[in-house]
Amino acid sequence: MTNSPSGQIDHVLIEDRLFPPPAEFAKKAVFSTTAQYEEMYNRAAESPDEFWREEALEHMHWFEPFGEVCKWDAPNVEWFVGGKTNASYNCLDRHINAGRGDRKAIIWEGEPGDTRVLTYSELRTEVCKCAEAMKQLGIGIGDVVSIYMPMTPELTIAMLACARIGAVHSVIFAGFSAESIVDRNNDAGAKLMITADGLYRRGKVLPLKKTVDEALEKSPTVQHCLVLKRSGQDDVPMTAGRDVWWHEVVDTQAGELPAEPLDSEANLFILYTSGSTGKPKGIRHTTAGYNLWAKRTFEWVFDHREDDVYWCTADCGWITGHSYIVYGPLSAGATCLMYEGAPNFPEEDRFWDLVEKYKVTILYTAPTAIRAFIKWGDQHVDKHDLSSLRLLGSVGEGINPEAWMWYHTKIGGERCPIVDTWWQTETGGIMMSPLPGITATKPGSCTRPLPGVVPAIVDETGKEVDDHHGGMLCISKPWPGMLRGIWGDEARYAEQYWSMVPGKYLTGDNARKDKDGYYWIMGRIDDVINVSGHRLSTIEVESALCSHEAVCEAAVVGRPDDIKGQAIAAFVTIRDREPDEALRAELKLHVRKQIGALAQPDDLRFAASLPKTRSGKIMRRLLRDVASGKEIGGDTSTLEDFTVLAKLNDDEA
Repeated sequence: MTNSPSGQIDHVLIEDRLFPPPAEFAKKAVFSTTAQYEEMYNRAAESPDEFWREEALEHMHWFEPFGEVCKWDAPNVEWFVGGKTNASYNCLDRHINAGRGDRKAIIWEGEPGDTRVLTYSELRTEVCKCAEAMKQLGIGIGDVVSIYMPMTPELTIAMLACARIGAVHSVIFAGFSAESIVDRNNDAGAKLMITADGLYRRGKVLPLKKTVDEALEKSPTVQHCLVLKRSGQDDVPMTAGRDVWWHEVVDTQAGELPAEPLDSEANLFILYTSGSTGKPKGIRHTTAGYNLWAKRTFEWVFDHREDDVYWCTADCGWITGHSYIVYGPLSAGATCLMYEGAPNFPEEDRFWDLVEKYKVTILYTAPTAIRAFIKWGDQHVDKHDLSSLRLLGSVGEGINPEAWMWYHTKIGGERCPIVDTWWQTETGGIMMSPLPGITATKPGSCTRPLPGVVPAIVDETGKEVDDHHGGMLCISKPWPGMLRGIWGDEARYAEQYWSMVPGKYLTGDNARKDKDGYYWIMGRIDDVINVSGHRLSTIEVESALCSHEAVCEAAVVGRPDDIKGQAIAAFVTIRDREPDEALRAELKLHVRKQIGALAQPDDLRFAASLPKTRSGKIMRRLLRDVASGKEIGGDTSTLEDFTVLAKLNDDEA
């Protein structure tokens, strides 16, 4: 192996397994031939204005027509200039006006087992009631509403109510601390807070309102707090003049408020993200382009059909919940399952129980959940009939090949295509994914870009790299769902995403393209390890570790090394055997055999669990500090379990 050219990343993992779509599936698919995809992809790339004009006119309702399709002056963009639409109308009224109001929109199950079903007509009524109540509380176009709620239908209702009147929602995951809420409220200038008395999590009731009260002491812009009675606690403090109960001000409304015609570029939501990298920032998405992108990517990738019961297991506190629980599926008229609680309560088979109970046909979940299911054991899956499933999806981080194979075999019964999707909070929706009726999948690859997505893989000089090397993944042309900025910090927006490779959106991920034109995500740019002049992707070393039968999950980072420049440090969780020196040596040798001596970990620590964000992404930034013997630094507000870091330091490599 030779040293990498400027900024290129060495590719060391070979994955040759290929899984064509089942013939029966392909017959009925939205994309049933490769020629169909290529024609659409080429038209979107070569004549984007014409392509997106047709898409927008066919798939969205417009109160007033748009003129120019795309006004692009990097990094600033406007889509469907001058048009007026409304995302709530596209999710609800459009279907009702077409005679589909009795169709089920949301099937919901709470963690204790309580259930509700809302048709599109019923959902619109509830959305209108909430919107009317918000207007009475002084909320109007452009006002920011912070939402800190459990995964109940009212969370979706609140989001769509904001969209209906032109308010900007900022959903905060209902597990964040009071300080995290304060930061987000004050950065956004939130005027209204919506929360609940409590939420159920693994059989306990967590006091949400108590956390919100603490946050509101330091949130001077918040004038009112709307509170849903979810858990029915008796001792919920309500501040007179500020706090109001949902059932008193929402349930009493008429439920007939028309949707507000809004400019295409009206702000729809802010979503704060720090993920695995640092200080939270408010990603800003607008109305028309985002709405169209969420709808069409949902229809393309999930091959949506009339009789589907679709379940995305994410929380609406993350972009996956925004795009693929609310705006995408509901704009497409889908029937969506929502679940409030944990995947392992009361037992580790809760997800499979729900799939069987509601005859779920499409399941979209995260690699971190899949690895947890593997660790818990196949016996929990074997109890249930999963024959209703016809399509599986993966979202969040790249899925290692062995987890992909378990998902394919154990959950999909080798009959369900897997759509391994790559996208980001910033992109608004899926950017690369197999199309299940036509794409022969490779475990671990997000395969090809969707229509409208024009990727480029470049080195540190901005020059495109050879297909057999990796580099920085950029997007060369604007797409409708793209972020419009960072709330209140346009300089940071330009610097972070557009300055390194002028004219191209820098994703922050590394990738490579193989001989078949398939893309492979190789981890974050910051996660590349420079070993003796060779730039290695952490995700390839992690995948090699996870291919060992004892390994459930692995995270790999670099630490300073006087001789090599950087050494490889691996953190591993295992199953079905005790960790010892023999296993440590065995795993190091396993990586050496799989992908070469250069990639063999120098340090290998066993861990009961890995530090993750609350959306399930491994926080490798923190692991780099642990591996280097440094004090943990930077923002840790999104860390799920703070005890994990202390335990990691107890195990020596």
